[in-house]
Amino acid sequence: MTPAANTLVAPDFLALTLGLAVYFIGVIVTRNVAFLRSYNIPEPVTGGFIAAVLLWVLHAVTGWAVSFEMISRDRLLVIFFASVGINSRLSDLLAGGKALIVLCMLTTVYIFVQNVVGVLGASLFGLPSSAGVIMGSIALVGGHGTTIAWAPAIAAEHGFPAAVETGTAVATIGLIVASLLGGPVAKFLIERGKLVSGADASGSGDTASEAAAPAPIDKSGIMYALLMINIAVILGYLVHGPITEAGIKLPLFVPCLIMGIVLSNTVPLVFPRLPWPARSPALTLISDYALSAFLAMSLMSMQLWTLAEIAGPLLIVVVMQAVVAVAFIVFALFPLLGRDYQAAVLSAGFTGLSLGATPTAIASMTAVTEHYGPSPNAFIILPLVSAFFVDIINVIAIKLFLAF
Repeated sequence: MTPAANTLVAPDFLALTLGLAVYFIGVIVTRNVAFLRSYNIPEPVTGGFIAAVLLWVLHAVTGWAVSFEMISRDRLLVIFFASVGINSRLSDLLAGGKALIVLCMLTTVYIFVQNVVGVLGASLFGLPSSAGVIMGSIALVGGHGTTIAWAPAIAAEHGFPAAVETGTAVATIGLIVASLLGGPVAKFLIERGKLVSGADASGSGDTASEAAAPAPIDKSGIMYALLMINIAVILGYLVHGPITEAGIKLPLFVPCLIMGIVLSNTVPLVFPRLPWPARSPALTLISDYALSAFLAMSLMSMQLWTLAEIAGPLLIVVVMQAVVAVAFIVFALFPLLGRDYQAAVLSAGFTGLSLGATPTAIASMTAVTEHYGPSPNAFIILPLVSAFFVDIINVIAIKLFLAF
């Protein structure tokens, strides 16, 4: 796409560099603002939002817009999910099987609830019911990608010509709200129930023993972890092609996540003497870098001025959706997941999943676990639900609501 005449386009390498700088702005601000630390607001969220506001001010003063090439950002996403896959163990996934099933069932219920809320919100402003679906699971659970896929057809066939603009705006506002809500929701649940991480409570187990004697972070460890991540990503690319040709639409990070899981649960068995980077400090470092840079770049690139003219009614609907989401999490999801520490971490993640995007969910869970302690299964369960399950159920719900 050719940029507008009054748009400055930052090339990819510069965009990545600015993303790193924005992350450190978030680190500095979070260190000096007790509220942000206490409520587990991720540093890249803080920095990215500050950068987006500053770019809005620049646009208001000069009329110039700034956009970014995002090739590196998209690569960081697949690197992150490949590292999540490499960190996973089949035994952990089997142990979390019940939570996985419960979360899938609750997500199904919530997607329909979200569309009901969207339709009610649309009716408040005299908009057609199709606008309610746009302001429901299309833009929120589905995010920008689902909006781009569905909005043109809704604009053409369902009497709502502003579908693309509305969906994009709601998805953007939802991303901001999700980034700010996940940490506080988990803080409330954890501190109200005086919950502790399983590793902290037992003082034993794989996670605790690994933490007691971590492998050193050195050049060889980082390069070996990168090699395994790259292999998982390459295999993910190779698998993604045939999947797409078969008519199954999955984001690229899904097969990369799967290939990481496959490698992590086969290579150590076939080659027991070969060192494996799962749960190593080197892999954790790479994973944290990829996620933090991705999120900082995503948030700093939001063109907030595009929301100004339509933000009023849309903001009211998103606030309605946020209130319903928090109520659903506190009174349904958290109790049915077991009221334990993992349930609280998954609650933070579900806030991001229901209102924002999977990376936002992971960032919120990361901030929570850095504060209160590890919950490794949560980082496997939530991406599997968001990757395989949500899109399928969302398509069914969208078609049903549009039909009526």
